[in-house]
Amino acid sequence: MLSEALTEAAAAGGTAVVRTAGTDAWTGLRERVARWFGRGDATREHGELERLDRTAAALDTAARSGRTERTRDRQEAVWQDRFETLLESLPTDQREPAAEELKALVEKYGAPSQAAGQVPGNVFRGPTAFEVSDTSDGVTHLGPDQSA
Repeated sequence: MLSEALTEAAAAGGTAVVRTAGTDAWTGLRERVARWFGRGDATREHGELERLDRTAAALDTAARSGRTERTRDRQEAVWQDRFETLLESLPTDQREPAAEELKALVEKYGAPSQAAGQVPGNVFRGPTAFEVSDTSDGVTHLGPDQSA
């Protein structure tokens, strides 16, 4: 069984894979994650690149068909499990260094910059209105334009 810190590192890795797919940071994260899993084995690294590509394709397909949330949740769980499994398979003295390496790559590649209009850390279900602005006239109009 993994320590809480190692489990958290694995969870962060799973989240990073899913959140980064389809962003500018994807190529860097994809390559580093494959290298992390490969641990010097080029064949294994290649297999991980293929798995990562399948994940990105599944997320893209889900986004186009409106099943994004369920697919994202599933893929995060799959990748967290993969990270945990590899950490568990390592000799005890190699687990912490591997987890630190994973944390470093998540910090570097796993948090794509927020696009304009996104509110990080929030989930909106159903109709939602919010305004983000440095300046405001204090008037917010919701619904169809009625000025005509």
